[in-house]
Amino acid sequence: MSRGLHRFTVFVTFATFVLIVAGALVTSHGAGLAAPDWPLSWGRVFPPMVGNLFYEHGHRLIATSVGMLTIVLAVWMWRREPRQWVRRLSLVALCAVIAQGLLGGLTVKLMLPLWVSSAHACLAQLFFCTLVSLSVFTSQGWRAESLPVIEERDGPSLRPLCVAAFVVTFVQLVIGATLRHSASWDEHLPTNLVLAHVGGALLVTIVLGGTLITVLRRHAGERYLTRPAVLGLVLLGAQLCLGLAAYLSRRASPDWPQPLKPIVTVTVAHVACGALVLATIVVLTLRVYKRLRPARMGFEVAATPSASVTT
Repeated sequence: MSRGLHRFTVFVTFATFVLIVAGALVTSHGAGLAAPDWPLSWGRVFPPMVGNLFYEHGHRLIATSVGMLTIVLAVWMWRREPRQWVRRLSLVALCAVIAQGLLGGLTVKLMLPLWVSSAHACLAQLFFCTLVSLSVFTSQGWRAESLPVIEERDGPSLRPLCVAAFVVTFVQLVIGATLRHSASWDEHLPTNLVLAHVGGALLVTIVLGGTLITVLRRHAGERYLTRPAVLGLVLLGAQLCLGLAAYLSRRASPDWPQPLKPIVTVTVAHVACGALVLATIVVLTLRVYKRLRPARMGFEVAATPSASVTT
């Protein structure tokens, strides 16, 4: 398999992360309707990049670039990737980016309805996870035959623990996306969503933190597993701090007509770090499924010669 394909997949994945950051800048600046038309902006392909139009149209340009890169990736996969299931996953990524573009257009055409804006943000995370998975599957480490499979014997299997960590983290991102899109800067945040987000942060800390610590405790010598686990713990700590800072900064300036630059920076960093946390869980989960095998249930029957019984 071509190393160039893997490197290009990683590049598209990074471009998608930049797109998520650009989308967070649009939301944080309240620039979703800076251009009331779509796909053009004020009837132009390249309008004057001033004010909030810089963030909104810049987001559209990056999204278009990611869409084109995904098309190239899918074609390259179908020409060079021998594994059919990987090729099909590249088509899933292509369909996701098309749906993402259509949702982006609907957010403008329908004047930023909550359900469309939240779906747009959540699909972006799923698309990012798909590309992260493709980056893992095309890596040399995934295809290496020298990595033996380890049978898990201590406690519950890490496979369902990693899946649970992914689920609770993604649900937390859904709540966060709904919270960000549910009120403009000069409106109060919905109390029920704030409480749900705080409760979700606690649940993520318990489930994800417990899973990562379990990986480090059981497989301290396996760098293939411990590296994403350590990174996950660092990102989880940073995410909790950024979330608290974002909430306190907003509470401290409720009467400002628009968010200040430091507040925007913290909020966007919170969104970006959340995406990285989710991506790290994806990498760890895939590696756990690749490297570990749940212990066999039942009793092992020793292969001993049968003894004759005389009476």
